[in-house]
Amino acid sequence: MANAKTDLRDLPLPQQLRHWATIRPNDVALRQKEFGIWQPVTWAQYEQQSRRFGLGLLNLGLEPGRTVAVLSENCREWVFAQLGTAMVGGITAGVYPTSPSAEVEYLLVLSEAPIIVCEDQEQLDKVLAIRERLPHLRAVIVVDSRGLRRYDRSALYDFADVVAMGEQFERDQPEAAARASVGPRMDDVGLMVFTSGSTGKPKAAMMSWRSLGAAAHGLNSQLGCKDGESVVSYLPLCHVAEQMFSIHIPMTCGANVNFAESLRTVQEDLREIAPQLFFGVPRIWEKFHASIQTKIREAAGLRAWLYKRALSSLDATALKPRRSWSAAERLRWAFWYVLVLRSLLNFVGLRRCLIAISSGAPVAPEILKFFRLLGVPIREAYGLTESSGAICMQPSDESPVGTVGVPYPGIEVKLADDGEILVKGDVVFRGYFRNDEATLEAIDGAGWLHTGDVARWEDGRAGRELRIIDRKKDIMITAGGKNITPSEIENSLRFSPFIKEAIIIADRRRFVSALLQIDFDATSKWAEEQGLIYTNFKSLVALEAVQALVQREVDVVNAKMPQVQQVRKFHLLVKELDHDDGEVTATMKVRRKSIAEKYEQVIEGIYA
Repeated sequence: MANAKTDLRDLPLPQQLRHWATIRPNDVALRQKEFGIWQPVTWAQYEQQSRRFGLGLLNLGLEPGRTVAVLSENCREWVFAQLGTAMVGGITAGVYPTSPSAEVEYLLVLSEAPIIVCEDQEQLDKVLAIRERLPHLRAVIVVDSRGLRRYDRSALYDFADVVAMGEQFERDQPEAAARASVGPRMDDVGLMVFTSGSTGKPKAAMMSWRSLGAAAHGLNSQLGCKDGESVVSYLPLCHVAEQMFSIHIPMTCGANVNFAESLRTVQEDLREIAPQLFFGVPRIWEKFHASIQTKIREAAGLRAWLYKRALSSLDATALKPRRSWSAAERLRWAFWYVLVLRSLLNFVGLRRCLIAISSGAPVAPEILKFFRLLGVPIREAYGLTESSGAICMQPSDESPVGTVGVPYPGIEVKLADDGEILVKGDVVFRGYFRNDEATLEAIDGAGWLHTGDVARWEDGRAGRELRIIDRKKDIMITAGGKNITPSEIENSLRFSPFIKEAIIIADRRRFVSALLQIDFDATSKWAEEQGLIYTNFKSLVALEAVQALVQREVDVVNAKMPQVQQVRKFHLLVKELDHDDGEVTATMKVRRKSIAEKYEQVIEGIYA
């Protein structure tokens, strides 16, 4: 076998897995927590379970080029299913486990999946409720079959039984099994990712192994993830960014992947694993920031005073490249690290983090500043589903704050006349499944992918770096003709530990207003500290003291904004935005059109 560093870029993912299983069969590739104990999976076991599952799919009638859907939270069976499907020429399509039955139905019909893998009884029930309306579905596989004793088992299979089918195939027909699981070619489609659907119905984007491999190697050219390092998998594997960080990048370099128990326990899991590489969307960084603020308020006394002193003392160096720190600045940071910062890094589980990445949406500059001050080297990256999740990333902490860095090797980026980002290279997807019209809108005749994002170039140490302005469709024009970029205001508002979500209203309006959702955990603890009485989310929002608290947070943001972007009025939502109600996507992106329709009377009342 040739050297992994030079050979793996030319191999599809299943062949990369076979490579690691050959040269490092007994090393740990995956870990998953069961009953509080991390259970390891070696590279040899990873490859074997994936291969046998794939062969079992053939026994269930899977044909090359057909789709296997996965409806599950992240777990080892998720990746066994994906790699096994790929080994026998199939395509994997992940469905968000938070999706309601109606959305599951739409995505399964769209992908024409004949087989679906469900995590447990909860996910299975969603599929059974719509099964009569799924003309392509032939078999359902369940990972955890507890609670299914009384279910009709026709066309219903346990995950372990499918693996056993593959094992039997290998025993009975070893040569045929070897031929059937040889793996795909680089230009075969390997993954189907559903777009978020924030501006319409989701589309099924198709990615080849070449585009996924180019994205993984491009990302890792900046990250430098190495053999034996650890990552924590916790964001849904349905998302192409988590695919990169949980599967593709670790496979390029031999890193091990640890599956968090759930999104709710991610901080506890991080504390136990202490990964060298960590990927988070802005909401995760905002959540970490809010949890630290809550912890400090609870600590009070001397510890709270030391925390404030540390922030004040280090403020001047927070956004200064570490390489340019003076000896005195290094000594000062080391002093506060021992006294204060180390315990905070342990609290969020990032004490050994070498590189942290934020992507998926712009993150507030205040968040970046805060975590860099703690010693977490967050770099912003930019990509989208149609570019296999990768376009560019800040090469170091010397990049200007708010930029997303320079394009990876092999990727061309240019700006159209209206500032829209256009991309060309191997990372560009193959098109939308059964939707040629949308594909032609996304990729022009010259091969340029139209991203829908507006940006400008900015000078940085590494050359010209991109600064994202906003989604082309989201830029608003006030009644006075002023352009508003809502994401800038929204991100600044979400920096507050008491504001979880912000939706700016300004298009064709006299002034800027906002619909705000409080962070229930942080706000409820604050209310208890003040001795306020409430019973639920709605009654908490109704308190005059909470309204005044949020007004103070809005005033802080307004003081940093030009007058045209200042929030003149706001309305506090009386419930959390919900995926089931169509207010946000599965990735928690706000559906602006849906919000505008649902809260039309509230919005008109603001401007009355």
